[in-house]
Amino acid sequence: MDKAYFTELAEFNRVSTGQVCSWLQQISDEQWQQPVVSSFNSIQHTVMHMINAEDAWLQRFKKENVIRLDQRFTGTRQELLELWQQTSQQLSDWVAGFDEAKLKTPFTYRRFNGQEYTSLYYQVIAHVVNHATYHRGQLVTLLRQVGFTAVQSTDLIGFYRV
Repeated sequence: MDKAYFTELAEFNRVSTGQVCSWLQQISDEQWQQPVVSSFNSIQHTVMHMINAEDAWLQRFKKENVIRLDQRFTGTRQELLELWQQTSQQLSDWVAGFDEAKLKTPFTYRRFNGQEYTSLYYQVIAHVVNHATYHRGQLVTLLRQVGFTAVQSTDLIGFYRV
């Protein structure tokens, strides 16, 4: 485990976010908001959860006060997708600038419910990417459920094959 690996993971996350955002720009408002059976009740709510989590982790990494995106964002779908891509870029940049010697050092953070936890930095970076990967898979299924089938794989191996 080294910084190069986590830098690749963060870049994979950024590229995959861009790919998913390109799909989400093509769907109708009806598809965006259509009720679905999943972890969240629409594509819109799934995306908000994903960017809310990524943005919160980035704030935690930067030692900023975490302000939930879902409590402060009032923009359009397009603005949300642009913000998501910016956040993924910022995460990628943060990981690229992270001191490799600190990967195995403790990182203390608070969840939204106020509980404090301590994990190693490398564990949290891996979690952030894995969390996004999990929900991207859900989005592929949800997009197909609402009739959008022009999706491709966002698997990590595909990123490495390019």
